Amino acid sequence: MRYFLHLGFDGGKYHGWQRQPNVISVQEAIENALQRILKEEIIAFGCGRTDTGVHASQYFMHFNVSKPFNFDLKFRLNKTLPADIAIYDIIEMDGNQHARYDAISRTYDYFIHLTKDPILINYSAFYEIENLDFESMQKASLLLMKYDDFRSICKQPDLYKHTICRISNVKLFVNENKNRLRFTITSDRFLQSMVRLCVYFLLEIGEGKISLDAFENILANKLELKNKKAAFPQGLFLSKIEYPYLKLKQPEDLCSFLKMGLQ
Repeated sequence: MRYFLHLGFDGGKYHGWQRQPNVISVQEAIENALQRILKEEIIAFGCGRTDTGVHASQYFMHFNVSKPFNFDLKFRLNKTLPADIAIYDIIEMDGNQHARYDAISRTYDYFIHLTKDPILINYSAFYEIENLDFESMQKASLLLMKYDDFRSICKQPDLYKHTICRISNVKLFVNENKNRLRFTITSDRFLQSMVRLCVYFLLEIGEGKISLDAFENILANKLELKNKKAAFPQGLFLSKIEYPYLKLKQPEDLCSFLKMGLQ
């Protein structure tokens, strides 16, 4: 039997979703909890990888179990898992639906604050930058929808068979006081560190270190840049996954509160 888990997690203590040797991952934490409760080996298949320190306000995974259970698995999982992982829904599937391959779109939100704030620091990236050119950053955001090959905005492009991503939505929001930003992007797929690299380029453009023409040249000609740096991980949330057969209400969580004033 196959089940989907609808969950969210604070990625601050984890080395991303994917299980890795000698470090703790979200996948490992969930697999261990499921095995402890269901008394059999469980392999979790996630909807995608996340980098170390990156959060997910909405995430999906699936797993198979050999026999049905007659207890409240959601309750037991939430009691067993650490407080920084929450299970929202458990959905029994009627076939071989796949959490990764069936997803038709993924949305990320990246939050930035420009004034030091001890409350935001773990869930929004602090950049002490003055006089950002928000208009140029907006224009740069829209350029991302003009192209579909993002080889230049990927940490290790040679890991992939191709670097084509079909972006369907990009927006940059700035609050009234111009001291908080939200960058949101939706695509059918994302490459390694792609969103954080997009934010890096937007900040470089906002500071006047890269021109719009230079950025478009990078995208158009898939230029390899040696000095590109991914933006800080803690500002990034995987915030929405869409499937053709699942219609679930978005959880009211920290990401929802961070969006206030940035919509």
